[in-house]
Amino acid sequence: MPSQSKQKDAESTFKDSEPESQEVIGIRKPVQEKDLFTWKAPTRPFKRRDREFWVTTIAMAGIAGLILFLVEGFMPVILIISIVFLFYILSTVEPEEAEYKVTNKGIKIAGKRTDWENMLRFWFAKRFDSELLIFETLGLGGRMELVISLKDKERLKKILSTYLTEEEVSPSNIDKLASWFSKKLPQ
Repeated sequence: MPSQSKQKDAESTFKDSEPESQEVIGIRKPVQEKDLFTWKAPTRPFKRRDREFWVTTIAMAGIAGLILFLVEGFMPVILIISIVFLFYILSTVEPEEAEYKVTNKGIKIAGKRTDWENMLRFWFAKRFDSELLIFETLGLGGRMELVISLKDKERLKKILSTYLTEEEVSPSNIDKLASWFSKKLPQ
């Protein structure tokens, strides 16, 4: 008999510590993820380039490649060729469309979420006639760029301001170098 009373005590203790104990102060219920804004857009800004652009780009890459070949050897030339090839592919293959969502927990791109805790600030920019929403992130790339529609800009600004600060980051040395090169190439 004593073993039956111990078993009943154990069962009642177990039942008491189930869902009712989760209502204790200090334990929070997980917040349900809600979509605040959704849109579809290309995965990157895109602009087709003409023949004049490619002739100029290949000439500049050829001169830089020749100089680097004389100074360092063949490896920098391979690097330049691969960068020009990558740029060619990105300029000829149109980007696919993705679904973007702003939720109460973060930003979802094609179903993968980046939490608000991993983002520092946001700002808007324009590249190749595309409006961009840019986030500074704590991840490896340091930035996340999303293509948006101009009509959605104000609504996104209002929603994002509740989670992050709107502040443009000053351009890095690499950004300045890329801007300088883009000004030298024909549009």
